[in-house]
Amino acid sequence: MRLMIARCQVDYAGRLTAHLPMATRLIMVKADGSVSIHADDRAYKPLNWMSPPCTLIVSPPPEVDDAPDAAERVLTEVWEVRNNDGDTLQISIGEVFHDSAHELGVDPGLQKDGVEAHLQVLLAANPAAFGDGWTLVQREYLTPIGPVDLLFRDHTGAYVAVEVKRRGEIDGVEQLTRYLALMNADPRLTPVRGVFAAQLIKPQARTLAGTRGIDCVLVDYDALRGLDNAEDRLF
Repeated sequence: MRLMIARCQVDYAGRLTAHLPMATRLIMVKADGSVSIHADDRAYKPLNWMSPPCTLIVSPPPEVDDAPDAAERVLTEVWEVRNNDGDTLQISIGEVFHDSAHELGVDPGLQKDGVEAHLQVLLAANPAAFGDGWTLVQREYLTPIGPVDLLFRDHTGAYVAVEVKRRGEIDGVEQLTRYLALMNADPRLTPVRGVFAAQLIKPQARTLAGTRGIDCVLVDYDALRGLDNAEDRLF
């Protein structure tokens, strides 16, 4: 992981456009190729980012004119990050206060809480929760960046990677997107489609999943445990 603290201006162009004026920010470049820009607030969400797969090209800065504010706009380099859809994230870097690289190694992954872990076990034991004719291939199928929760074959025999969460948010969709990119690069598996399964899926996560071709499935924990008895319901 590369960490840079620098004055920078950020311009995003794609399905929408966004502009961050020159200010001091943290730029993170991860081993998977993702690039994100952070301010000194918020627990986790970056101001702007580009998810993998993407390419990073570093260019020398353009020459500045002699305008009074030219000193403020002096740049050291310009980064252009581009994804497969043609979206671009241009980071114009001024004064650099810190620049370092760190090898973090393979992360063991998030330890799931009891409900989330039990959901994974229950879904593995009940493939029909996703559709008739589904069969389990493997739990915790290992990819180069960590294990995907469940790998199934659907009724057509195609592979389906399922990521299980108790609460489905954007981070979970991004996680599954990275797994799918690597799995679809494996000729033994491709094509692999994705399913994001959770007890609750936030609207933003559902929208992002739709743009990535990932299906969202709401799972009923009590029903899977056999506690949801229809005879006990009022409706």
